Amino acid sequence: MKARISVITLGVDNLEASLEFYRNGLGFPTEGIIGKEFEHGAVAFFDLQNGLKFAIFERSNIAHDAGVAQTGRSPTEFTIGHNVTSKAEVDAVMAQAINAGARPVKPAQDTFWGGYAGYFEDPDDHLWEVVFNPAFLPED
Repeated sequence: MKARISVITLGVDNLEASLEFYRNGLGFPTEGIIGKEFEHGAVAFFDLQNGLKFAIFERSNIAHDAGVAQTGRSPTEFTIGHNVTSKAEVDAVMAQAINAGARPVKPAQDTFWGGYAGYFEDPDDHLWEVVFNPAFLPED
């Protein structure tokens, strides 16, 4: 298996509300919800960098598709890191997310490893870290 990921899908409770958060609140580009004509098929895709896709799909539909039992939310299963180019950009993204309906978890602050980061939870309790790491500057 080659070490590459092309789609990251988050399970959500309310597809419309999550679409509103990511498209209108955070400004992620998308064509909106597709697949409504299929039972258990409605999904929204967002275009990220280098061909990476970010998707939101209702938790119940993920459970149905994978053939597993639906479980509860757990924000500590994984985090999504959003690297930016400065401390000021961390603060701006944190403010944008909170204004869009995210819950602040940890205010942005200097880190023990020499960076600057903060955490927020999206409407479905997914944990996002907004981080300025001088060793991992994003390409724009």
